[in-house]
Amino acid sequence: MATASSNAEYPAFPTLAHAIEHAAKADPTLGFRFVSEDGVPGFSPSATSEASFSYTALERSSARYGGALQALGLEKGDRVALILPANEDFVLCFFGAIRAGIIPVPIYPPLGIGQLQTYLDNTRHIVAKSGARALVTTSQIKRLLGTVQASSPSLEQVVAVEAIRESLEPLKGVKLTPDDVAFLQFTSGSTSRPKGVTLTHANLMANMRCIVEDGLKMRSHDVGVSWLPLYHDMGLIGFVIAPLAMRTPVVFLPPLLFLKRPITWFQAMTRHKGTVSFGPNFAFALCVKRIREKELEGIDLSSWRVAGCGAEPIRPETLENFVNAFSKVRFDKNALLPSYGMAESSLAVTFTELGEGMKTIAVDSDTLWAENVAKKTEPSAERAIRLVSCGKAFPLHDVRVFAEGDETGATPLPEGHVGELRIKGPSVMKGYWEDAERTKSTFAGEWLKTGDLGFLDSGHVFICGRSKEVIIVNGRNYYPQDIEWEASHVAGVRKGNIIAFGARDPSGVERDRERVVVAFEVQDAPKELDARALAAARQPIVAAIRKAVQEGMGLVLDDVVPLAHGVLPKTSSGKLQRAKTRELYEAGELLSRKGTREHDRVGMLKEAAKSQLSYFKLAVLGGRKKDD
Repeated sequence: MATASSNAEYPAFPTLAHAIEHAAKADPTLGFRFVSEDGVPGFSPSATSEASFSYTALERSSARYGGALQALGLEKGDRVALILPANEDFVLCFFGAIRAGIIPVPIYPPLGIGQLQTYLDNTRHIVAKSGARALVTTSQIKRLLGTVQASSPSLEQVVAVEAIRESLEPLKGVKLTPDDVAFLQFTSGSTSRPKGVTLTHANLMANMRCIVEDGLKMRSHDVGVSWLPLYHDMGLIGFVIAPLAMRTPVVFLPPLLFLKRPITWFQAMTRHKGTVSFGPNFAFALCVKRIREKELEGIDLSSWRVAGCGAEPIRPETLENFVNAFSKVRFDKNALLPSYGMAESSLAVTFTELGEGMKTIAVDSDTLWAENVAKKTEPSAERAIRLVSCGKAFPLHDVRVFAEGDETGATPLPEGHVGELRIKGPSVMKGYWEDAERTKSTFAGEWLKTGDLGFLDSGHVFICGRSKEVIIVNGRNYYPQDIEWEASHVAGVRKGNIIAFGARDPSGVERDRERVVVAFEVQDAPKELDARALAAARQPIVAAIRKAVQEGMGLVLDDVVPLAHGVLPKTSSGKLQRAKTRELYEAGELLSRKGTREHDRVGMLKEAAKSQLSYFKLAVLGGRKKDD
């Protein structure tokens, strides 16, 4: 590990705009480095593969972008949607909007031509819900968005970022306060239609302090490295916004580059002596699976002092396998920092203790499922389940556990009892954008209901699952993640692509109980087989899954559904969508759903043609005026 140095004093800012302007005073060698996908960030720097911006340059360039947005007619409080695949464009446009008082609305870019209709539907929803007056994207993506503009009454213009880059319009000063809305972070939609989390400058500044000072105790020599998408909270707040406070340099890799070549994460950590980097559970598993021994030549991870893990359920075996695989290149197990967060709390809710590595406890599964009580046991016990601590609440924030039916938030449950985790503190949002009904239902008194089930042990948060996803059989609660874990060890199951859920009987015969269903993608599914032929050919895997779950949990599965690659629905951040899967299953549409390997190209071309026609129509007839 790198030698510790004293922590620099944490500066407080009233708004994010003030933080951007303050960072411009940093040492000119400090700033953001953007790696483009046309060059791999190995050990020989290439001028064509990286672009560096000092904090001073970020301030000046974002002022130009902000001026360009104002020149479009956007004013303080207006919303601008951002669909920008390149990290450099995204950061400058996001910062520019913030400084102009314009509210940015990040939207993930299309990741391919498969499932284009689903992508456009989601984009239409976010644009309409946010009331965005303008949308900034690339000229290439712009050609696909004609139907989005045509169906969004508030959207007056879709602007190519190439024109924004060339603008020389000056930024006009705008007065901002801590209570002003900074940006809208739409939820990933893993359990429902995306909702617009409304985050003020005060929310962001509070969470920035939690991350930088209370959680990570940032040091003067720290360097961040991130491949996380910037249109989601962990990448955006964790590695774009939080570093501003301490003027920490950050290296950004394209997300798809990491997914294609996980070794690029390690290469960047080695080359730039990265000290802080985060990833979800699947990223650590992907490294173990995909990084080959020969790729580790020259890799040195000894500088990595904080290896954060969050955003999805954390499996202790995943992180232990990571440590075992890469301790040979000097990765320190004590660098592991499991965490818990959510968009409704800006980002971070809890971090484990710094430098102490992963902490786990073992609980009796029978007691957990039948009584909702976490009874500690030995990890080697027959019915033991190991759970990972996500740490304690930050100063000025609180996390408690309540019975799901408790709508007052007056009586928290004792430690060790499973219930819904609820949070409060200055990082927590005031509500969902223009959605009073959902906002009201999300709060119980002063507590925000997370929807996550868990318990506290000595103040440490342990997550069990999502409240809406719990499967109840004969009065016992079963958590989908546990079922999935048992089934995932069966040979032939595509790792990380399995969903367990409770569902109504499609035939309507069994109405008195939930059916327990497991849907999984087959590791090597022949392209020539349709869904029903695939099911017949994979009966041995189906039988093995039934056996694994019954032996591991004493639970009999009602249905096991083998699927081709890419059939299981996912959010833009790659999270599996249990609610959507259940909906497709109950409607009888899951088996007929096309995967990424056999997407409907004709449908895609039709949608693209419609977009082109709609865009042409708008261009000829003129965009709508603000008051139309």
